[in-house]
Amino acid sequence: MSLYSDWKDRAENLQSDAAYQQYWKEYFAQETEAYRRVLLAHDAPLTGSVKALAERMDMDPVTFLGYLDGANASFVGGEKDLDALTEESEVTLDFDFEKLFFNMHEAKADWLFTLSEWNDVLSEEKRHEITKAYRASKVFVAPVQVGRNDPCPCGSGKKFKNCCGKNK
Repeated sequence: MSLYSDWKDRAENLQSDAAYQQYWKEYFAQETEAYRRVLLAHDAPLTGSVKALAERMDMDPVTFLGYLDGANASFVGGEKDLDALTEESEVTLDFDFEKLFFNMHEAKADWLFTLSEWNDVLSEEKRHEITKAYRASKVFVAPVQVGRNDPCPCGSGKKFKNCCGKNK
């Protein structure tokens, strides 16, 4: 069984609500510290084996795969094949920090996108711009409805009901 399968099993097979709450509380604390370390070392990507990077992040390799799962859409060059990773696999944590910040909003992870370490990575204006883009991406715009007796949008000069809306 792969590390990623172990992660999914561990995360999905919690027996009680209390165990579920406790597990995710501990995981989010580890995840927060891992992102702090990544943001502090934002100048150069972190590289090493899965096992070495997990130790550097104070995680076990299975939990580290969970961290990679959450961050997978934010890497430069695309997503990593998590199922293929073993403890000896070499991994480079090369983040697209703008995409990472956007994806943290997407995940509603306010404990991550409000970290003070972002100040040295992205300017306040850039973070505001990304937040604005995220909010704009969630706005639903209803299509304009043409009334039966309105002029047809094709420009014929006829009423919609006698032109393009004839068969509707």
